[in-house]
Amino acid sequence: MDTITLQLFTVLSVTSLLSQRVYGLENGLARTPPMGWLSWGTFRCKIDCVNDPKNCLREELFKEMADILIADGYYDVGYEYVNIDDCWMSRKRDQHQRLFPDPERFPNGMQGIANYVHDHDLKLGIYNTFGKTTCMGYPGSQGFLEIDAKTFAEWEVDMLKMDGCFTPVELIPDGYMDMHRYLNATGRQILYSCSWPFYEKLTQKMPDYNNIAKYCNMWRNSMDIEDSWNSILWIVDDFANNQDAHAEAAGPGHFNDPDMLVIGGSGLNVAQSEAQFGLWAILAAPLLMGNDLRKVKSEFRDVLLNVEVIAVDQDPLGKMGKRIFKDSWHGVDGWLRELSNQEFAILYFNRNPRGKKLFKTSLKKMSLPSNHTYDLRDLFLKKHFGHFKVEEEFQVTLPANGVKMFKASSCSLPNNYKHDGL
Repeated sequence: MDTITLQLFTVLSVTSLLSQRVYGLENGLARTPPMGWLSWGTFRCKIDCVNDPKNCLREELFKEMADILIADGYYDVGYEYVNIDDCWMSRKRDQHQRLFPDPERFPNGMQGIANYVHDHDLKLGIYNTFGKTTCMGYPGSQGFLEIDAKTFAEWEVDMLKMDGCFTPVELIPDGYMDMHRYLNATGRQILYSCSWPFYEKLTQKMPDYNNIAKYCNMWRNSMDIEDSWNSILWIVDDFANNQDAHAEAAGPGHFNDPDMLVIGGSGLNVAQSEAQFGLWAILAAPLLMGNDLRKVKSEFRDVLLNVEVIAVDQDPLGKMGKRIFKDSWHGVDGWLRELSNQEFAILYFNRNPRGKKLFKTSLKKMSLPSNHTYDLRDLFLKKHFGHFKVEEEFQVTLPANGVKMFKASSCSLPNNYKHDGL
């Protein structure tokens, strides 16, 4: 969508909203799931720049993270957002009721960081909440949605993460829809990340994901992720248990968000890191790293830079994958995602915490179309695995708490070709 078309669309949309509240989201953004880095996973609300200057939420930290995205190859494979989470702002609004960043920690203002990030061909994300205060007690946007949207646009922000702490649940739908309207009215393309469904679920209300997809580019469904394996398991199971509703609403421009990648922190080993990365790709999830990029070891960086798994996540068809089977006896789950060009991503997930698992299976068990032969490519080993008819059995070796992930491409072979099945 070109700039003139976008501006015309914005004007017409805002005009129509004077008489009609609901309309569909189409801001031209998030055609594939967003990729980048955000501060909350490691740096939380660390604001003591005197005693802990290297880990303090301040201008220098975000500039350093932008530099590393470029220097360590993350930008080259698609990571482009530098996202500032909670605790960036001053404790009170200014005399014009505008938010402004803490002047000691951000001496050049938010525009200074935006300029730095944009000069590196990266994008800037920022945080606020629909409530009166943020989760950590800083000024929220309730009662100031329009002025905050205008402020973020003037700062040239590229993504807004809108949380929902301390917000009466009955106000949440209208609040998120209103902020969507105000963002679009600015004329700046700002990717809109919502926490709308999560806060509805807290009150046992089932979110209307198709409606949420009309207003948000991405949305959080679950509790905050922690840097732990149990946290990942909880989120994966929550997605599997609600996958039909989630998958129906997902697609180019609007994606489910199971929260950040914790790969490269202290809570996961390499196999578990591959599992999170592979599962998030199957889910067509945003790939937003929550680590300290300065401390990511090479073996974890290799996972995060795996272009073949990233290609699955970024597949333009935009369909969310689903869990096809849960083999409780063997502790193995099977996940499938339909890709463009009549290809599929297949993932076998070993939930067993100890020892490798030799698992016998077939593509039929994954519900792939029958009467086909498929070429399987191992996406973590980055090599050919074998050719298999749908009915043929084969074995995969699964590391403890790990995965085997394939791209399946239909192929034609001579009748006398010796297949690789058992």
